[in-house]
Amino acid sequence: MSVAPQEQLPQPPRSARVSRFLDVGLRVAGGVVVVVAGAVTAVLELLLAPLRIGGHLVGLAALVAVVVNVALSWFAIEAVGRRWAVALPAVPWVVIMVAAADRTNEGDVLLIGNWVGLILVVAGVMAFAVMAFRAIVAGPTASGR
Repeated sequence: MSVAPQEQLPQPPRSARVSRFLDVGLRVAGGVVVVVAGAVTAVLELLLAPLRIGGHLVGLAALVAVVVNVALSWFAIEAVGRRWAVALPAVPWVVIMVAAADRTNEGDVLLIGNWVGLILVVAGVMAFAVMAFRAIVAGPTASGR
């Protein structure tokens, strides 16, 4: 009785393996950039929250939160190539906002409960939520995301 030789699957060419490695590396680097950017923009928005012009609160932080969070969400999806990547900038942003709203042992609060603080948090979270919803509803794209 003869035994058929085992077929070996052909290995992909070296250039395909290098290309795959570079692709994964760039996606991971994009994810790291988005996480750091989410944290940095949260701090920037906290610094803009008490901005006053002529003694009146301006609310520029809420506008910045919406624009930047939409841009970060879009960039996360494009850089990582997955729809769940919207969570990468959203998680550090929300964690920083929650921490900023809490009182320290000394009684300091970074994000007070005035109209700017409330709109900042709601508008920022809604920007992430809308972008996540759009990514989910859009379904897979041509690149298979």
